[in-house]
Amino acid sequence: MKEIVRIGSIAQYNNIRGVKTEHPLVAVINLAKAQPMPAKSFNFGLYAVSLKEGDNGQLRYGRSHYDYQAGSMIFVAPGQVIAVEPAVEPGTGKGWILLFHPDLINGTPLGKHIQNYSFFSYDVHEALHLSDKEQAIVTDCFAKIEYELDQNLDKHSKVLIASNIELLLNYCTRFYDRQFMIRENANRGVLERFERLLKDYFSSDQPQLVGFPSVAYCARALHLSSNYFGDLIKKETSRSAQEYIQSKVLDIAKERLLDVDKSVSEIAYELGFKYPQNFTRLFKQKTGTTPNDYRMLN
Repeated sequence: MKEIVRIGSIAQYNNIRGVKTEHPLVAVINLAKAQPMPAKSFNFGLYAVSLKEGDNGQLRYGRSHYDYQAGSMIFVAPGQVIAVEPAVEPGTGKGWILLFHPDLINGTPLGKHIQNYSFFSYDVHEALHLSDKEQAIVTDCFAKIEYELDQNLDKHSKVLIASNIELLLNYCTRFYDRQFMIRENANRGVLERFERLLKDYFSSDQPQLVGFPSVAYCARALHLSSNYFGDLIKKETSRSAQEYIQSKVLDIAKERLLDVDKSVSEIAYELGFKYPQNFTRLFKQKTGTTPNDYRMLN
């Protein structure tokens, strides 16, 4: 089993990259001036936002690989493991990386909603690809943070640094929305596969054996991270993935309720509900009537 190196501080990361530590909780690194990461697996205790330009080698997150292209970004949250393979030669990597410790944003507006930036849990093959104009905006955000790090620290430093990080992440949210939009055909393909997955699932004995399909189960089956899958479905359908699954289950339930030879409890178990009352509660919540009343009306 390969060794996993834990990176718990900015100073430790900077030491690996051969750069000076300007601030104990945040760093902005020009990759062209840094040593390459060794070909190892790293468990990050930091947030990392990386902009890569040109060929910077290959990364692996879980079982997924991603070859960086010009103007692409990935996001890493504390607790994630990234494998670098192979390392590139010094000076060939171009781009920037922003790292910040969770302590930096404690007590700031960003700290209160950092979990809303769901792309920190995307897989590396779900990277953000930037246009030239978008890349210029991102680079400017890095420059603003770097500028603050070059100043003498004062009472305004933490607020300004955190605010500029938040600005960067908000731009990335906008750019991901754009990426979802322009990849409409690919997204439609995911929706079609999602529909087929649910149809096949409920046509088998999986519901009785496994239970009600979760968002995580569907995402894994479609080879996507849960957060990316959830965001994609939300953008395409204006419903959460969970709501989408529930709507499909209810459509199937309505068809099966027309078969009066089966009890409501039997149908509930067939659909993967552990307890029939959970099925009845969901059905009434979404349709305004109970399964028995629906059956009588139809």
